[in-house]
Amino acid sequence: MSLLHRVALTFVKNIGPTLAKSLVAHFGDAEKVFSASAVKLLKVPGIGEKTVSQLDFGVALKKAEDELKFIQRNGVEVIFYTDARYPKRLKNCNDSPVLLYAKGTADFNTQHIVSIVGTRNATEYGKQLCRQMVEELQQHNVLVVSGLALGIDVAVHKECLKQNVPTVGVVGHGLDRMYPSQNRATAEKMLENGGLLSEYPSGTIPDRENFPQRNRIVAGIADATIVIEASVKGGALITAEIANSYNRDVFAFPGRLGDEYSEGCNFLIRNNKAQLLTCTADLAYSLGWEKGDGSKKIIEQFVLPLDLSSDESLIFNFIKENNGPLAIDDLSIKASMPTSKLAMNLLNMEMQGYIRSLPGKTYCIS
Repeated sequence: MSLLHRVALTFVKNIGPTLAKSLVAHFGDAEKVFSASAVKLLKVPGIGEKTVSQLDFGVALKKAEDELKFIQRNGVEVIFYTDARYPKRLKNCNDSPVLLYAKGTADFNTQHIVSIVGTRNATEYGKQLCRQMVEELQQHNVLVVSGLALGIDVAVHKECLKQNVPTVGVVGHGLDRMYPSQNRATAEKMLENGGLLSEYPSGTIPDRENFPQRNRIVAGIADATIVIEASVKGGALITAEIANSYNRDVFAFPGRLGDEYSEGCNFLIRNNKAQLLTCTADLAYSLGWEKGDGSKKIIEQFVLPLDLSSDESLIFNFIKENNGPLAIDDLSIKASMPTSKLAMNLLNMEMQGYIRSLPGKTYCIS
């Protein structure tokens, strides 16, 4: 497929990522889109006469020619959504970009990827959490993604550089500039172990509306999004909401009541929009990253229930047979047990590590 036409497709007026993907799916490749007649274009779902009449293929191709010159001069990699290099987690999101511009060495499809976001006004508490988080993530061979903004974002990137953890910054502008400019030195170091990613061509300035768009990449590219310090208004909570809309795991570190930059985290936890996080072990456990011998775990699953009381064994079997989280109300009916008595047994079983509680008062086998 022609790289020129792939890039040009992103410059066509009134054609966003979803429509661009429909066009490529219909015609087979980007180049054929540009040679298609108006009659054929109208057969594509979502394309109407008004859209066809406003298509500016010639202008788009001229812009793409200029962009290719920039790409070649600056060693920028172009990743189309049909390429194997395209982030597979992001590809599963319906509004993912049709094309990405990248620099660096990052593997966007590595086994474990987490996004870490937070306030631009990071406190010492937040910076300490960044240090702790990255240090503990090192053992899990994780790629860490953030937005290269001031505050928590750049603190995370800097910690990754210190700990030799690969890290990627997703920016809301073209790769011909850096915003904020004081992060330029950090960004350049990241190219050696990680890199930079953007959906925007050169010449794109960091307009305010670009950053919510940028946040969907941060949320969609990862297995989970972690929020370290956030106020109730700001990009971190937007990213968390987007991650939830993609059915991705969201985690947040709690903060003291009344702390402005912990209010957002506490809000997410309180409203079951994020799981409470106290250390990386919580994250690894929830995402199934624990290390150890799998056969030993299987043995433990059969041996541990022998220590349960008769009521606890009954509860354990109901949860196990459900093949998924079981709500406390349903469990009370199945076990013919008052909720008060059931709650005591559940707490005892959870403390011993047989089961774990999930948002919405549901339970599953550990």
